[in-house]
Amino acid sequence: MKNTEITKRLSGLGGAKWEVYLKAKELVDQGRDIIEMTIGEPDVPTPEVLIDAASNAMRQGRTTYSSGRGEPGLRAALSERYSRSSSREITTDQVLCFPGTQTALFTVLLGVAENGDEVLVGDPMYATYEGVIRATGADVVPVPLKPENGFRISAQDIAARITSKTTAILLTTPHNPTGAILTAADIEEIGKLAREHDLWIISDEVYEELIFEASSFTSPLSRPDLADRVIVVSSISKSHAAPGFRSGWCIGPAAFTNALLPLSETMLFGNQPFIADMTEKAIRDGSTVAEGMRERFSARAALLHRRLSRETCLVVHQPEAGMFAMINVASTGMDGNSYALSLLEHGGVAVMPGVSFGTTIGEWVRVALTVDDGKFEVACDRIIQHANQLQMENA
Repeated sequence: MKNTEITKRLSGLGGAKWEVYLKAKELVDQGRDIIEMTIGEPDVPTPEVLIDAASNAMRQGRTTYSSGRGEPGLRAALSERYSRSSSREITTDQVLCFPGTQTALFTVLLGVAENGDEVLVGDPMYATYEGVIRATGADVVPVPLKPENGFRISAQDIAARITSKTTAILLTTPHNPTGAILTAADIEEIGKLAREHDLWIISDEVYEELIFEASSFTSPLSRPDLADRVIVVSSISKSHAAPGFRSGWCIGPAAFTNALLPLSETMLFGNQPFIADMTEKAIRDGSTVAEGMRERFSARAALLHRRLSRETCLVVHQPEAGMFAMINVASTGMDGNSYALSLLEHGGVAVMPGVSFGTTIGEWVRVALTVDDGKFEVACDRIIQHANQLQMENA
């Protein structure tokens, strides 16, 4: 019996990237004291008001089949929210609802790329991006994100990689794993390239509500000159601390969402009505937890930068948003993967090696800012002690 080509294209893109995370779980199960700083879970539970909204909706019979586009109330709330943020009219027929950003991104990419095409994406990238692009049959074309440019994708570097096969540019702003935010000037220059070469711009904006103080956010959706080619994907997973509810969406030109609808309906006929009702409330009322997460994550990133800069030779890149900070570990003489395994075994801290996110940050690791303050202080102590021990051994 044969397997399909999609299974071959996705071979090796699953659990291998999560080796340190899985190893950390094994050690915890064995009773080891491990501070887990690999994945981006919100550091607060889903607000009770949202749980109540979903529960009440179920009791009121909102467990029937759904609209393939998404429930009308939620689509109206998203239409109003994005009309405000983009300062232009976003109609309800420009909205499609999905179970999370991941499904939205998978479906959108199936709508813009296929065999023989190329999709440009910044490297480092979120761990699943390679899979969702390759699932379409398209090739991933990495665009290096340079530390000296704040890990922001450069229009010049994009231009150097555009070919006749290029169909889309996949952006993440704010960025995972680096916490970088594209500026209005960045968006303008990337937009010029997209218009010149007739390319789609897909913008993953799931961290939009976790922008740190003194930083600002610009979405390509806010540019009228890009209205016919920008598709935004997002969800309530981060902003409302509700990752398990799997509630996301895409916003794009009506012609595109209309064309994508049959594909969306083939995958999952809309999102669950009771989750849609809860999500509508979340969108209309705004997040009660995002501000606190912004403050805590920013403070922890600053603490990590301050302590490691003073007490080790490690280099911390301070994020502008999101749930993570990046550490350059080249001074230890190790690559990021070897360092992460050593820190786990000898320091009791689990972090993600840069190689899990691409090919350009082999000497970096990603640290989640989502553990509580007391545990975060202990983690800093352990990282410092481990780094200084390595320094002594290399002296």
